[in-house]
Amino acid sequence: MTDKSTVLIIGAGFAGLGTAIRLLQKGIDDFVILERGSEVGGTWRDNTYPGAACDIPSLLYSYSFALNPYWSRAYSGGGEILDYIRHIVDKYQLDRYIRFGVDVTALSFDDETGKWTADTERSGTFTASAVVMAAGPLANFSWPDIRGLDSYTGHKIHSARWDHDYDMTGKRVGVIGTGASAVQIIPELVKTAAQVKVFQRTPGWVLPRPDFRHPGWAKQLFRRVPATELAARQAWYWGHEAMATGMVWDTNVTTAIQWVAKAHLRRQIHDPWVRRQLTPTFRAGCKRMLLSSDYYPALQRENCKLITWPIATLAPNGIRTADGIEHEVDCIVFATGYDIYNQGTPFPITGSDGRKLADEWSAGAYAYKSVNVSGYPNLFMTFGPNSGPGHNSALVYMEAQIEYLTNAIRIMRDRGLRTLDVRRDRQDEFNARIQRRLTGTTWNSGCRSWYLTPDGHNSTMFPGFATQFARQLAEVELEDYETTYPVGLSSAVS
Repeated sequence: MTDKSTVLIIGAGFAGLGTAIRLLQKGIDDFVILERGSEVGGTWRDNTYPGAACDIPSLLYSYSFALNPYWSRAYSGGGEILDYIRHIVDKYQLDRYIRFGVDVTALSFDDETGKWTADTERSGTFTASAVVMAAGPLANFSWPDIRGLDSYTGHKIHSARWDHDYDMTGKRVGVIGTGASAVQIIPELVKTAAQVKVFQRTPGWVLPRPDFRHPGWAKQLFRRVPATELAARQAWYWGHEAMATGMVWDTNVTTAIQWVAKAHLRRQIHDPWVRRQLTPTFRAGCKRMLLSSDYYPALQRENCKLITWPIATLAPNGIRTADGIEHEVDCIVFATGYDIYNQGTPFPITGSDGRKLADEWSAGAYAYKSVNVSGYPNLFMTFGPNSGPGHNSALVYMEAQIEYLTNAIRIMRDRGLRTLDVRRDRQDEFNARIQRRLTGTTWNSGCRSWYLTPDGHNSTMFPGFATQFARQLAEVELEDYETTYPVGLSSAVS
């Protein structure tokens, strides 16, 4: 079976649904959304661990073209974010465009027809003139490369696929990882588990989380006067933009951020030795900043213990650390992250003349303005290479990309273009500038993180303000692209 459309959108998370809404608002409805899961939501559908929440304020972690006046808190939990996603699906009637249970296994471009074909696991093939890769960078979780992983006979849970049927009450639990997911999970685990041991490899900088309930009058005001919600959103936006001066670049503001984090640590951790174990040796911003006001108190609960010895191996009954101690646990929670495609692709992508994107990205991913790659006509990306924010909302960046790529697709339709392919020289110039700018950022200041490839190439983060990122995507400059028209039509078509 072959399904034909003008646009294929791969993924029904924030990016895919946002793309669909903007296409509809621009008069384009000939598209299909391919979703491998059984419902919408992407990472917020998959990440349902205890305490799951966003570390960006809700007013900012939503689309400006699909406002939600009913956020209950400044920082809403994962369940409420998922409800928002379901709401926009209902509001814009997106269900009719979504094909659930469709797992794309390969994408290939046909030079003769100027079409893309998506092969799927069990649902046949789909063809389209344009493809939007909206699967997201956190679509696939990964088990850590730890010796003895398969030898452990207890219960294993990954934070991205939480087992809600497993009762933690009275259990001995080991948590591997102290990143963004772990600092949300641990405060919840200590409430029910008999014992929680936290295995830390590298401490992170933790800032207090200024969470509070949205009063009823504010929600009513946002509903009746949407301009007030936009104003509040802008206030959060500019507050986060200011943080770039210390989180993107290593400046005196970075030192000030570290001072606030250290004050937070001193205020909440009373033992000087534990404080030392929890103090990072890298500059703030080099790794992802953590936001929590209850992580440190959780570590000081009587049933919680921080372990800083490196893990030597997993054993049948628990975790053996480098000091020779075997920590027996009933369950291990792996808060160890995702498969981030900064080298390679989530499935084979074959472009013009048979080129393979995985091969071209083997030394590090790259793209033009994080959206297009030369040699892959009519292929657009959300959250593509070098579009990661270090200080502001991912949805601000995503919204700018969606606006750009939907404008490009509209131009293709209005001008009758067969292909739109970014010029190699413009792409190379753009990426050379990006890499030069990255050398002066905190992310490239010496620490190891998932932002970098093993050889230190940063194909993840954008070295600047969110305002700068959006500005570069404000207009589709056709002189940066090579265009073709269907056979029989000339370039005079407008």
